[in-house]
Amino acid sequence: MALFDLPLGQLREYRPDSGEPDDFDAFWKRTLGESDGYPLDAEFQPYDAALSAVDVYDVTFSGWGGHRIRAWLNVPAGAAGPLPCVVHYLGYGCGRGLPHDHLVWPASGRATLVVDTRGQGGVYGRSAGSTPDPHGGDNPQAPGFMTRGILDPHDYYYRRVFTDAVRAVEVARAHPSVDPDRIVVHGGSQGGGIAQAVTALSPHVKAALIDVPFLNNFRRAVEITDAGPYHEIVRFLSTQHGLAEGVFRTLAYFEGMSFAARATAPALYSVALMDTTCPPSTVFAAYNHWAGPKEIEVYPWNGHEGGSSTHQAAQLRKLRELG
Repeated sequence: MALFDLPLGQLREYRPDSGEPDDFDAFWKRTLGESDGYPLDAEFQPYDAALSAVDVYDVTFSGWGGHRIRAWLNVPAGAAGPLPCVVHYLGYGCGRGLPHDHLVWPASGRATLVVDTRGQGGVYGRSAGSTPDPHGGDNPQAPGFMTRGILDPHDYYYRRVFTDAVRAVEVARAHPSVDPDRIVVHGGSQGGGIAQAVTALSPHVKAALIDVPFLNNFRRAVEITDAGPYHEIVRFLSTQHGLAEGVFRTLAYFEGMSFAARATAPALYSVALMDTTCPPSTVFAAYNHWAGPKEIEVYPWNGHEGGSSTHQAAQLRKLRELG
């Protein structure tokens, strides 16, 4: 894929208006307040993953609506004292898979909570999910998750996902192996978009690692790329004529730029300039709004894979700095 978006110099200055609704903060305060009405009820069941260097727990907890969410907690075996913890959110279509899929952060001496994304994990072979999404909107939808409940922000799919993700931070903090003051959120693509939202919505995030994030600058995204998952919105609007205003009104409550503008923890981003899945202008749109200390690694010759292992090495060094 050739370069298709704005030149890098313009990307570094690209800061479009987020178009957030006046009641953005009230909407999320109300959403999380409703969720607080359900006990977290976190359960940590020891799991035999045949890993001698890592203790594994099969985790369940109550997310949005009290729905039970699954996760893995991987903890370095024999660790003394509470550890820093990486709360990891998954890319689009992926599930939590198996514990041995998630060993990089424990190898660095950190606990890791790998959070299933409700309803997902039925696409990629080794990334199976185990958390259903019992709630859905009443509108027709394009295949995928992007248009599920998209005509009403209260029914929209990512309202449930973001709420689950915020509560996952509380789950990590509740385990005795975890230092509750050293929580880092991490994710790529969809997971990066979730991490942005959680950093804004939870006061307990110390830092964020955000790779080629999804769920930013929706209107530009659907206008400049034919790639999914953004293209699910285009497919929906191609048959549901006259609904565009309502669709973008809903998406405004889930706009990554608005969350970034409220996030004050340090962040390390990555962006790939040939990425048609999460176009670089949509990534920079969020990054340039980030309110806290921030850095971004740019990979000029990569698509949605971003910096891959090279960038993961940069993240490990950043975590070492953070302590």
